Amino acid sequence: MDSSRAIDDPFFASIPAFSEFEGVVDTRNYRPLPDDWALATTDIVGSTKAIQEGRYKAVNMAGASAISALLNAIGRRDLPFVFGGDGAVVAFPARATAAAVSALAATQAWVADELDLSLRAALVPMKEIRARGLDVRVAMFRASKNVSYAMFIGGGTSWAEAEMKAGRFAVPSAPSGARPDLTGLSCRWNPIDARRGEIVSIIAVPAVVGSNMAAFQELVTDIVALVGEAGDDGHPARAEALSFGFPPKGLEAEARAMAPKGKRLWPKLSILGQVLLSKALVTTGLNLGSFNARRYVQEVSENSDFRKFDDGLKMTVDLDEAHFRKVEERLKRAEEEGVCRFGLHRQNSALMTCIVVTPLEHDHIHFVDGAAGGYAMAAANLKAKAA
Repeated sequence: MDSSRAIDDPFFASIPAFSEFEGVVDTRNYRPLPDDWALATTDIVGSTKAIQEGRYKAVNMAGASAISALLNAIGRRDLPFVFGGDGAVVAFPARATAAAVSALAATQAWVADELDLSLRAALVPMKEIRARGLDVRVAMFRASKNVSYAMFIGGGTSWAEAEMKAGRFAVPSAPSGARPDLTGLSCRWNPIDARRGEIVSIIAVPAVVGSNMAAFQELVTDIVALVGEAGDDGHPARAEALSFGFPPKGLEAEARAMAPKGKRLWPKLSILGQVLLSKALVTTGLNLGSFNARRYVQEVSENSDFRKFDDGLKMTVDLDEAHFRKVEERLKRAEEEGVCRFGLHRQNSALMTCIVVTPLEHDHIHFVDGAAGGYAMAAANLKAKAA
């Protein structure tokens, strides 16, 4: 990432951070995005069909690619963003719009060329959102001492996503062959098998935006507590569950992010060499200079985003059957009471897609989703019930 491109803004320093996840329901933790900011929102057209065809790793890679491209183009790794499995939301100062448009246009072309998927994208100014009586407020959840993830409330991100799907505020794709800067985008980890029972992807949103929010906040607190009863906060990517694949299943996708066709042999050899070296260092416990592989694996676990809040609760957690039933029953009761709408998806394992500019730094970020559709299928379940 070229620091000379970095966009500065006083809002970055003003965003509160909290370290207990239950703080997502405390509105005092949030600050409104400035009027001169905007939202970039993306998703994969036909993601459900692609997932049914077994292409969930490609869908996740495409979803994370927009985040990687925007962070690199704007020159800040601390932009507020949320990864949604088959898409993303990224907030940024509007004066970086030219860089954002270029990055999103190139990312759409790359996703079509290299992953054979269709990524749509939109840029929605905050003034447009507030003109509809909605808002976007941001807090930062400190997942670890090294990484914080943005949480969004106010209804604005959901509205922006709906506008994108309706074809408004669209960013046109660049011509075929365009390539964004995807430095750091990778997916080298094996699928992470459930240890307690199943990996459950959960989406719960207010039944009516802005209505009965006290009851919805109570619901979120209850769900977090029930998941916590299962142990380790339901974390599916504990360090002891992580392992490198060889060759990694994401080798081809990562090489495509690194280099154009015809120039991928060296990137592939480099990835394979790094994976082999990492496996050896983890096994032996030896260091390579300042790099401690076992500490890195522990940081991967600590830095992962298995739970988030984006106008609603999203979690991908490892649950036994008893705790799954408790969570499901609590959600059903809230739905019957008109407090929420929800979708669930169960699978045997989780996937991890990462942005690691350099493993020598500690702020590498890791996106967790279910390995058989995760958030995309939970969202489809939610929509199907509504229909």
